[in-house]
This record gives sequence, C-alpha cells and structure tokens, in this order.
Amino acid sequence: MKLHADRIEGQNTIARHGPDGVIVNGVEHRTSVLVPASGNVSEWPVANFGALTEAHFETIAALAPELVVFGSGPRIRFPHPSLLKPLIARRIGVETMDTAAACRTYNVLLAEGRAVIAALLFEDRPD
Repeated sequence: MKLHADRIEGQNTIARHGPDGVIVNGVEHRTSVLVPASGNVSEWPVANFGALTEAHFETIAALAPELVVFGSGPRIRFPHPSLLKPLIARRIGVETMDTAAACRTYNVLLAEGRAVIAALLFEDRPD
C-alpha cells in the first residue's frame, strides 16, 4: 500500500509497505527493520515472531524513543510481557499491531512530532 505523507527533512517516512517489506525515504527494506523518527534506519535481526527475545527489545530501548509501534507481521500477535522488560523499565510505551497498521500508525505519530520508532517484523519465508 502506498502511503501519502509529507516528507519532512530529517524524518524517516514510510512511503510504501507490503507483505514483503517497506520503503523508507526511497530505500526498500525486505527484512525486519527498526525505523526511528530520525537517524539511521537499521535491520532488526529477527527472523520470525517465535525468535523474539528480550535482547531484541533492549536494542530498541537503547534508542530511547517515547513510544514503540511494534508490527508483529501479517497478523497481530502480542510478545510475552517478559520480552518487553527493557521498554517497561525505561517507561517506554509500546503498541502492538499487525505490520501494515504499524506502518500507518507510525506515520501519523511522526507527523505529530512524536519520538516514535517502528519495529517492523517481516518473517523469513521458505523459497
């Protein structure tokens, strides 16, 4: 789905998303990815939902966002609360939704000037 958002210099806007990845600032990402409001967009080394660990959320917490929008893949799946300890300990909010909804929500929060990060899960598919 193509999203229409005004591009603000220095912000990471999600321009398009689909089941196989996202386009952020004109760059396609086909694996799980962390999209902060500004700064570097980076690969998030999570192959599938079952592989999530507390360390994956520690990586996000270290970026010190105000809010995390977690896209859990093609359907909504909630990570076990024990995995979210790094976010909870730093009082960082987290919202879980399917990845498509997470992309849309991230752009809305970005437009509001929020310190948000999208943690988007794109699961490996067998060939």
